[in-house]
Amino acid sequence: MFERFTHGARATVTGAVEQAERAGAGAVTEEHLLLALLDQVTGRASFAVTALGLTDRRASVEAGLAEARRRGGMTRADAEALAGIGIDLTAVVSRIEEAHGEGALRGGGGGRRRWSGSPSFAREAKKALERSLRIALGRGDRFIGEEHLLLALTATPGIVADVLAEHGATYATVERALYGDGGADQDREAG
Repeated sequence: MFERFTHGARATVTGAVEQAERAGAGAVTEEHLLLALLDQVTGRASFAVTALGLTDRRASVEAGLAEARRRGGMTRADAEALAGIGIDLTAVVSRIEEAHGEGALRGGGGGRRRWSGSPSFAREAKKALERSLRIALGRGDRFIGEEHLLLALTATPGIVADVLAEHGATYATVERALYGDGGADQDREAG
């Protein structure tokens, strides 16, 4: 699969590994992929990220990701589902943090042991990479670019997709920023 990656997509994956290493994480996550995409200054994904205003709101995106980590990776949909049965996730998180310290649900890579010099890819990050391949194939592209990675992050359920959606970056808005109004038509024709 990696032989299909463009220079920009490879730079994003390499950047994600660097993000994970700087954070002391034991694995590269979707979050690291997103942060690496936000670091890109050229390419189609960079254009879309800028057009959607994510570059200017990076601090807000990072804060949204940090809040989701604080909730133990629970998505907004998870919180709403729990609220539907009378469980206030915010109250649960607060009680756990009172008993065990701030960020107790975050998890963390600090104590993980690595067998190699680089962190491995978490299951969700692998799914996003695989989805980027499916998106590229669905569009009829013979390559996987950073734009396919960005689309995959919006299409893979989880906290990264939630935070992107909260900032106006859904699959549809990213696709429009990348391909204009004809992008959806091409996906339907290819699918």
